[in-house]
Amino acid sequence: MDAYAGIGTIAIWLADQAAEIMAIEENEEAVKDAKRNLALNQTSNIKMKAGTSEKFFPQTADVVILDPPRAGCSEQALKAVVRAAPRRVVYVSCNPETLARDLRLLARNGYVVERVRPVDMFPQTDHVEAVAKLTKQSA
Repeated sequence: MDAYAGIGTIAIWLADQAAEIMAIEENEEAVKDAKRNLALNQTSNIKMKAGTSEKFFPQTADVVILDPPRAGCSEQALKAVVRAAPRRVVYVSCNPETLARDLRLLARNGYVVERVRPVDMFPQTDHVEAVAKLTKQSA
């Protein structure tokens, strides 16, 4: 599951490692571009959906990629992640504050933050991206 999929970049990058990927993007123009990218990359195992993650989130998921805008994930989207109970969540963030907020909610619901890696994509600015890896705690 690739939530906030944009033009499909992450889903396409992971396509060879998954039987099927559901990619969800709210921006319809981005979805059109993503479908063109899927065709250009001859990718057939990615299903693009136009709409919100809350609306299309599957009942179950093995791995979830979250790459939300600066505002972070909505509480409804995070609750959908928890309900789907993926064994792994990868959260790509462009805002450390909303990342911390969202990781707290996931941690309260059985996810362990294994690693957070800052990525300085814009040197000599105060902007830092981060990627967090979470795993579902065993019952």
